[in-house]
Amino acid sequence: MPVFEITYPEGELDPETRTQLMDDLTTALLRAERAPDTDFFRGVTWSFVNEIPGDRVLAGGSPVEKPIFKVDFTTPQGALSDRRRGELVADATRLVREAAGIPEDEGLRVWVLLHEVAEGSWGAAGQVIRFEELRAAAKAEREKAEVAPA
Repeated sequence: MPVFEITYPEGELDPETRTQLMDDLTTALLRAERAPDTDFFRGVTWSFVNEIPGDRVLAGGSPVEKPIFKVDFTTPQGALSDRRRGELVADATRLVREAAGIPEDEGLRVWVLLHEVAEGSWGAAGQVIRFEELRAAAKAEREKAEVAPA
């Protein structure tokens, strides 16, 4: 049940590019978590787009000259190992750079923040969600996919 937000200056991504980027970031997050890329897991991977007026995106107290992007990922504690966090940061940075036309040597214009919610501190549908429950659901989804006809 991960969630993520992307924040950037208004108008920097056209609607089609933004939609594709959010789909690509969802795929990257599910891959990093090693969760099945199924309708169920996509449905519980929420994302939010925060487009902010350009004069409200600042660096050093002044409006930025070139657009900057911040991607915040929140996952349950234990969902990402150090290696998987590295994969997610690299993939998210590349995806945002490509979508926004940011050259590779200007990668510092994309920040990726990773947050973990402590076990027992995530709730949905009126109940606390446990990571082991999510792991079991992922296993069941993978098994279901393996037996489904192609």
